[in-house]
Amino acid sequence: LIRKNAALQHIGKFPKSPKPTLWRDEMTKNTFENPFAKLFEDMPFDTKAFDDVFKNTATLNEKFSKVALKAAERNVEISNKWAKDALGKTAGVCKAQVEPASYSKAVTEFASASMETASENVAAFVEVAKQVQMDTVELLVAAGKDAQAKASVAVKKATAETTAAVKKTTSSKAA
Repeated sequence: LIRKNAALQHIGKFPKSPKPTLWRDEMTKNTFENPFAKLFEDMPFDTKAFDDVFKNTATLNEKFSKVALKAAERNVEISNKWAKDALGKTAGVCKAQVEPASYSKAVTEFASASMETASENVAAFVEVAKQVQMDTVELLVAAGKDAQAKASVAVKKATAETTAAVKKTTSSKAA
């Protein structure tokens, strides 16, 4: 008999268990989600503000990312140019020289040219950093102005609503 029931249960023809008691019904309803869902259903809560914050943050992050990627691209261009210049100037050092003094002259010219190139490229990196700084400050100022404008609108709206509520309350008391 036990084997037969196990076989039927495996096939899916085993009889259903009896209806749960009231205690079981209550336990299955009380999950960790339900009390919190009910709590938030009872509270007036507008998620539009959070949606707006998320969208504004995502837009600002996109702009910051563009600034960073543009700077990275420019830095790679500078680095590639610098490497190509250095490799091109190395050819003069690698040439066979007739006189030993010619080697020192070639190395001196290479070092001088390398220092000049390094100075130019470091200046180019500094310009990229300045541009990133200016773009970042510009984005932050624009975001601040936008936030200030939105806060001003919200304060005006709240003031109007409060004033209307006070007038309504005082007019109903007077009547």
